[in-house]
Amino acid sequence: MSTSPLPTTRTKVLLVDDHDLIRKGLRHAFERDRQFEVVGEAATAAEAVRQAGALQPDVVIMDLRLPDGSGLEATRALRKNNANMGIVVLTMYAGDDQLFGALEAGASAFVPKTAPADEVVAAARHAASAPSAFTAADLAEAMKRRLAPSGPQLSPREGQVLRLLADGMSVAGIAKQLFVSESTAKTHISKLYEKLGAANRAQALMTALRLGLLEAPDAPKF
Repeated sequence: MSTSPLPTTRTKVLLVDDHDLIRKGLRHAFERDRQFEVVGEAATAAEAVRQAGALQPDVVIMDLRLPDGSGLEATRALRKNNANMGIVVLTMYAGDDQLFGALEAGASAFVPKTAPADEVVAAARHAASAPSAFTAADLAEAMKRRLAPSGPQLSPREGQVLRLLADGMSVAGIAKQLFVSESTAKTHISKLYEKLGAANRAQALMTALRLGLLEAPDAPKF
């Protein structure tokens, strides 16, 4: 049985993620595609920049949340040093803030970690061929939301309550923080859930992240 020949020039990939299991999964996905060759792995932003300089990969798969800093800062450093390197940003928090942060940092593509591995490989293929042309599955919708926001409008108090919920505070803790009764705190939370179409704290926080009403832990600081 004949097999197709290897590409004359394979696309070199550097994987950056602090979770060994994720790196292994990505390595497996890339090794299944004969176009790519994984030449290195890194678990920190500093190591990513160092290895990128030493290995000169064609594409870097960059996690946003790293132990020693933001993957966005590493992306900016890589882009400053090499205009032709493809950079695919991965994140667990795929909100509009993260998407536009990746765009502004000079990434070539933005992919949520919930996406199938094949989408990461496809993004890497795009990044290798057009490193300066940003792509993301939700880019068009995110642009619409940024240009004409149509999400729920929260009052300043509801915004405070949302941030306190994100901090993990209880109803009693929120009431104490806002100097109101627990009954009033519950009313604020109930109205917030109603605006977000949520039935509980987890749903409210996920919806707020998606709509850009809440900054995710790995959100860029402008």
